[in-house]
Amino acid sequence: MKDLEEVRGFFSGDLYATEVTGIVIEDAHTGYAKVSLNIEKKHKNALGHVMGAVYFTMVDFAFAVASNYGLEEMASVTHSSQINFVGVPKTDTIYATACVENECNRTNLYNIKVTDSEEHVIAVALSNGYKVKKK
Repeated sequence: MKDLEEVRGFFSGDLYATEVTGIVIEDAHTGYAKVSLNIEKKHKNALGHVMGAVYFTMVDFAFAVASNYGLEEMASVTHSSQINFVGVPKTDTIYATACVENECNRTNLYNIKVTDSEEHVIAVALSNGYKVKKK
């Protein structure tokens, strides 16, 4: 994957993130990805707040895009992930931004932050990936 359209094309196969949830890839390059979501009624729980699973899906998707950018023969898959919810969005659009902390031959570590359009932090996560050969 060399450009944003190619990345979007590849990850359009991740139907849960792209079609069911509605997440859009905004930017991607080696060790970095930013995805967005326009909050809709379907994303909210009985209390009227965004479901935690929505945030986690954004975190996992941003990690997938960032950690797989530029990989040809290998694929990075989530090995473990921890998320902490620290706020609520004040806008109807939210973002998850993944940045590499450590990249090794078989493993990687990424920090992912979920914010709203005004940069209020909603969630922070740490995801660890393991690289496997593509089939």
